Amino acid sequence: MARLEFRHIQKRYGATEVLNDVDLEMADGEYLVLVGPSGCGKSTLLRCIAGLEEITSGDLFIGTRRVNDLAAKDRNVAMVFQSYALYPHMTVAENIGFSLKVQGLPKSEVATAVGEVAQSLGLQDLLDRQPGQLSGGQRQRVAMGRAVVRRPDVFLFDEPLSNLDASLRSALRLELKRLHRKLKASIVHVTHDQVEALTLADRIVVLHEGVVQQVGTPREIFDRPANTFVATFIGAPQMTLLPAVGSGEHSCIDGMSPQLNIAREGRFTLGVRPSDWVVGDGPFSGRVELVESLGAHALLHVELRGEEGVIRRVVVQVAEPTALTAGSTIALGIATHHCFDAQTGQRLEEMA
Repeated sequence: MARLEFRHIQKRYGATEVLNDVDLEMADGEYLVLVGPSGCGKSTLLRCIAGLEEITSGDLFIGTRRVNDLAAKDRNVAMVFQSYALYPHMTVAENIGFSLKVQGLPKSEVATAVGEVAQSLGLQDLLDRQPGQLSGGQRQRVAMGRAVVRRPDVFLFDEPLSNLDASLRSALRLELKRLHRKLKASIVHVTHDQVEALTLADRIVVLHEGVVQQVGTPREIFDRPANTFVATFIGAPQMTLLPAVGSGEHSCIDGMSPQLNIAREGRFTLGVRPSDWVVGDGPFSGRVELVESLGAHALLHVELRGEEGVIRRVVVQVAEPTALTAGSTIALGIATHHCFDAQTGQRLEEMA
C-alpha cells in the first residue's frame, strides 16, 4: 500500500474551477473519505488520482512517485464504481480474475488468488454465476473482489454503496471495514452519505465548491466543525443555526429575552445540534409543531416565540416513547453549543 500527497491541486474546465488548492496528505493504510454535496469536486479529485482526469496545476504523489504524467494503467490503483461495471458475459470467477489473466499469470495462480478473494468476500458459492444472476449487493462485492485481487497501492471507491437499499448499505459498510482492517489498505472513498463517512473513515475531507473546508477524524468533524457549512452538512438532522448577540459576559438569541451563559462580544451565529437541547429544564418556552417518531428517538419541531412576533424554529431530539404531541408547550435549555462568526461562518473559539 502507499501514501498519497496532494500539493496545491487545481482542476479547471476552461474558466470553471472545480478544485481549488487541495493540499493534504493521506497516510499509508489510511481510510480517507471525501464527502460533500453534488458538484463539490469530490469525484473529480478521485478521477485525478486514478489518472482519468488531468490535473491543471499542482502535484500528486502516490508513494514517492509524482504521477501527474503517468497513464492510469501505470499508477497501480484500483477503482470500484457506483455502477459495478462488471462484464455481463463472464462468470464471477472470470470477472474477479480478469486483470490477472490479462497480466499473463498462470491459470493456477489466478484460480488461487480468485479463491482467496472470493472467500474473504463471501462469494465462494457464487463463482460460477454471471452478474445477471446476482443481487445488487453481490455484484458490488464482485466489483470489490476484482479490485482487491490486483493488490493495488491505493483503492478508489466512487460511491460504491449508493445503488443499494438501506440494509445492504449497512451490511457492505461492515464488509468494507473488515476488508480495510484485513488488507491494511490505503482507501479513498467518495460519498455524499454522511453516515458512510462517519462510520468508515479514519479521516474525513469535507469539500464545498472545490475547496477543502475541513480535514479531521469523524469525532473532530462532528464535535468541532470548522464553519457553518460543515456544521450543517455533517449530522442528521442538521445543526440549527440561530442569530445571536453577546454583551461580554452573557448572550441571547436575537429577538429572545432569555440570557445564555455564553461569553461573547457582538453578533455571532449560535449552533445547537438536536441532541444538545435539554427538554423540561431551561429558559426557553416552545410550542411543539410536529413530532417525527423514528423508533429509538423522536424529533420535535419546536417554535420559540420571542419579542415583537419574532419566531425561531428549532429541532429537538428526545428518546422514545414520548408523551409530547403537536401543540405541547415545553421548556428548553442548551447543554452544548457552537459559536461561529456572523460574517464569515468560521468557528469561534471559546472566550477565556
